[in-house]
Amino acid sequence: MTKRIDALDVLRGLAIMGTLGTNIWIFTDPGGPAQAMAFGGDAGVIETFLRFLSNGKFLGLLTLLFGIGLELQYRSAVRKGLTWPGRYVWRAALLFAEGALHYVLIFEYDVLMGYAITSVIVAYLIGRSDRTVTAWMIAWGTLHVMLVGLFTVSLMTFGNAPAPVTGLYTEGAWTDQVAARVRELALYRSELIFIIPMGIVLFLLGARLLRAGVFEERGAGLRGKLAVVGLGVAAPLNLATSYAGPGWFAVDRYLLPPLVALGLLGLATSIVLGLRGAPGVVRTTITNVGRTALSSYVLQNLVASALCYGWGLGLAARLDGLRPWWVPAAWAGVCLLFMTLATLWLRRFSRGPLEMAWQWAYQAPWRRADLAVE
Repeated sequence: MTKRIDALDVLRGLAIMGTLGTNIWIFTDPGGPAQAMAFGGDAGVIETFLRFLSNGKFLGLLTLLFGIGLELQYRSAVRKGLTWPGRYVWRAALLFAEGALHYVLIFEYDVLMGYAITSVIVAYLIGRSDRTVTAWMIAWGTLHVMLVGLFTVSLMTFGNAPAPVTGLYTEGAWTDQVAARVRELALYRSELIFIIPMGIVLFLLGARLLRAGVFEERGAGLRGKLAVVGLGVAAPLNLATSYAGPGWFAVDRYLLPPLVALGLLGLATSIVLGLRGAPGVVRTTITNVGRTALSSYVLQNLVASALCYGWGLGLAARLDGLRPWWVPAAWAGVCLLFMTLATLWLRRFSRGPLEMAWQWAYQAPWRRADLAVE
């Protein structure tokens, strides 16, 4: 049990750091998020490879881990004799509210809102029979593949209009960016078309992997198969689509990377379970990021905004001539910051600051009733 929890914390930490590995290219683009995500853009050979290392893969890993977390919540509710989904709907509502605030105030490509919607759908499926769950996975998976396919055909047939270049992110105030996020809600939230169907499949798959013992010694064979399929088959294909041009944007971000994420899950878990002795500094700090995943996720985007945008240090414009080399350095610096802060915080507290506030809000509606039972 301890090793399984350790593996989950490490995976969460890696997923948070990897998510920044994708988002840092958005923050450091002087044209802003719309320009950076212009269906692959016109990045050079080196930048394309660097983007390939994280693009979509840690989004897939984080999505799998949310599904595993939902399965653990379901088990806890069953064990306590609570109605399911019951209180979990309130948990999802809080996650949606957190995501909405994060979107409006900090970052256009927030994933928490999509996870909140997905979690409500999956909460009503997770306790069903294997046959029912399989049918839903096939249905949503088919829809996801169709959407990716249609979007790919559209890009290859009609191309894509270049995103307008403005000074909003190099010269605009923070309030101007907030207003733009509200005004362009439909544009920036359109990613949910892919996130939700993909998320439903990966949530349910994560729950199944947990039940199959992927975090236990008996799951060695399963982890090996995941690594072969994800890293041996999907990763080379994903590398090819990264260089195939803007028309393959959706395949490159939403179809192959989730398969690579399965390989990362299998490999990283095997490494953690194979370690002996006390955790070293690297493993400890990554684990601490995993234990403060929500706080670290929000902090990394806030710090990156302050470093890169015009209302902060404006490094996106100032260091544009040094792309792509300065971007990985910025990623490493931000990661080192929140890894350090997470470690220092957990020396005094058991949860991250946002996790503590979130837990308080989650328990608030039932606090009196729970005290009466005790």
